Amino acid sequence: MFTGLIQEVGLVRKTNKQGHDLRLTLQASLLSSRVKLGDSVAVNGCCLTVVDIQTSLLAFQAVPETLNRTVLGLLQEGSKVNLELPLTLSDPLGGHFVQGHVDGLAEITAIDPEGQGVRMAVKVPQNLSRYMVEKGSIALNGISLTIAALQGNQLEVALIPHTLQNTDLGSKKVGDLLHVEVDILAKYVEKLSANYQGVKS
Repeated sequence: MFTGLIQEVGLVRKTNKQGHDLRLTLQASLLSSRVKLGDSVAVNGCCLTVVDIQTSLLAFQAVPETLNRTVLGLLQEGSKVNLELPLTLSDPLGGHFVQGHVDGLAEITAIDPEGQGVRMAVKVPQNLSRYMVEKGSIALNGISLTIAALQGNQLEVALIPHTLQNTDLGSKKVGDLLHVEVDILAKYVEKLSANYQGVKS
């Protein structure tokens, strides 16, 4: 379980295809000393397992299921990635509950200056829009964000300078794809409501 508060922006140092899998090596100078083999790390909001540690380098293996649901396979050497370690019982929940499971991909449709930050518009898969509400939470590339505006499957988020400087969103452009994870609480409410009404979900 994660909170969507990014702890480090890592850099892709190497990508190696291994059959149908992908070995991803990242430089994580801040977090590498805090993890051990087998630990989980959210990489752009996707929970991956550490399979090797070499000083400040962390290696992960992405299987076909992960590659089919994410854009990790499109990462190149030098790409920035958002990193977060799992939540512990002593950590404050500064964002919202994020599982590290990618529900779909969102496309950036607009990036407009707004005050000292920017207003970013994204289009999410239609089947995920029912889990979103204005002023509700959403995770984009693992970042806990508040939905500032919502119309159908188009949403907007207001990004402050800190977010732009301390995540990969500051380097994104229109047309780029982002990992989306909707609020897990919305999924539970839907499931429980359907059962309560006697409807099979």
